[in-house]
Amino acid sequence: MTRSAAYDQGVSTTKQQPHAPLPLLVLGQGRELATERGVECPGELPAPSDPGLVERARVAKAALGDKVVILGHHYQRDEVIEFADVTGDSFKLAKEAAARPEAAYIVFCGVHFMAEAADILTADHQQVVLPDLAAGCSMADMAAIGQVEDAWDDLAEMGVADELVPVTYMNSAAAIKAFTGRHGGTICTSSNAKTAMQWACDQHGGVGGDAKVFFLPDQHLGRNTAVRELGLSLQDCVVFDPHKPAGGLTREQVRAARVILWRGHCSVHGRFSLEAVSAARATIPDVRVIVHPECQYDVVDAADVVGSTERIIQAIASAPDGSSWAVGTELNLVRRLATMFPKQNIAFLERNVCYCSTMNRIDLPHLVWALESLVAGRVINQITVDPDVAKWAKVALDQMLALSGETAKD
Repeated sequence: MTRSAAYDQGVSTTKQQPHAPLPLLVLGQGRELATERGVECPGELPAPSDPGLVERARVAKAALGDKVVILGHHYQRDEVIEFADVTGDSFKLAKEAAARPEAAYIVFCGVHFMAEAADILTADHQQVVLPDLAAGCSMADMAAIGQVEDAWDDLAEMGVADELVPVTYMNSAAAIKAFTGRHGGTICTSSNAKTAMQWACDQHGGVGGDAKVFFLPDQHLGRNTAVRELGLSLQDCVVFDPHKPAGGLTREQVRAARVILWRGHCSVHGRFSLEAVSAARATIPDVRVIVHPECQYDVVDAADVVGSTERIIQAIASAPDGSSWAVGTELNLVRRLATMFPKQNIAFLERNVCYCSTMNRIDLPHLVWALESLVAGRVINQITVDPDVAKWAKVALDQMLALSGETAKD
């Protein structure tokens, strides 16, 4: 099945593809100039690793036994997921690590902020390993601690500090989580963002009161939650740009706002476009569009179902055979869903979006290296969070755990 090109030129400078029909799962080429890390995707991923590496991974994992637990995020390559003891979203995986105190080693096949969360939540005797230290997150990188502290000072100078409550998405560095804990805020996931934002508002009179939410680092999740879930307006939200003096905002704009959004976004989910939704509806009979809430507001508003990766999996798994879905999330997961549910018609929503390039830094060669090093008694690429940072980050994480409703999925 094919469809016409659909791409928001305001979001990307990706090169235009020929007008000849292309399959839905074609990868984009070029890079996103508005982001701070590369998302270049020159073509297909490398071929699956050779059988020799697969066998080495099996032997090393068997040798380690219960001393190791391998955690695999949903966006990982299939060759890595094959060896994962647990698959899931970032917070679910961190909780799984903490629930396995018998494991001396946690090999986290994800990105850096996830491994940090695992180190914060696990016991002192457990060591967290990230197979490739270059596996970062473009969204998390868009909020550096110095920038966030300067922003808080700017907002205080504008006279709103007393009503301001930070709500920080799980997809953030440990230092930002610690900042949130120090300032009386909470962490959230995409599943409980509504509950977290409602809690923040309740600290100063509720949604209709004087509270202001400082939401970081993902502006889209913050905006979608505030408007679609809490009933605020788009005009109630302003974007703080850390690269501009005072965030590019006036005192009047800040004082009138209910939600101050950090200027950050996911380099993958931010690329899905309203044109892609229209194209899917025009070319796939009876299609249901399901997207992650990190997508832009107009995309989320046009979708049939919105939810975290776990919610997307659950929705498709529970759908009747023959259902058609256009899925707006990372391509590794979408392709895996198509394999898992062959009796459903599962298409990738946006043909010009590539894999999460940083997540895909974790491959089988890196995993084998990490496992064989542990077998040899060497702990490589250990992720260790500064004790004071870990202390305050855990305060914010514990506040999230104390919220009512769903907290275990991002």
